[in-house]
Amino acid sequence: MAALDDIDLELLDFGSVEPKEFARIVRDLPPRRIAEFMNGAQRRRVLDEVFHRMGTLFKPESAGRRDALIRWRITAGDEAPDVYETHIANGACAVTAEDTGRTPQLTLTMAAPEFLKLVSGNASGPALFFTRKLKVQGDIRLAGGLTYFFDIPKP
Repeated sequence: MAALDDIDLELLDFGSVEPKEFARIVRDLPPRRIAEFMNGAQRRRVLDEVFHRMGTLFKPESAGRRDALIRWRITAGDEAPDVYETHIANGACAVTAEDTGRTPQLTLTMAAPEFLKLVSGNASGPALFFTRKLKVQGDIRLAGGLTYFFDIPKP
């Protein structure tokens, strides 16, 4: 792959990028560039792809018999947040690209760059939480174990 400074992120087909390569791209990009990219027109396309992959990277054996609705609020400045929900139940992870109106057991709120770092294995939830870059409402124990439910790449 070309040097990251030469990559046109707006043209990159994230659907064809393997999770480990995605993690490397996020790791190696300067924070300023990630923020600029995730505040642009391609933001929703990237979020849609990440949430789509949650279903394929889900590890049902790790979730056990858990039944939980998690609401994700991904923020970008003064704009309304992008909202997704993941419902873990019956050995599967179903994703909805909106607020369904159901009551979640857990709501996670963070800016888009922090979200990308978290889901790519480049940041830890506890570190984001303690630096106030991640807000957690609801089941804190569920939040603490959430990363174990997914095969998150190691950059």
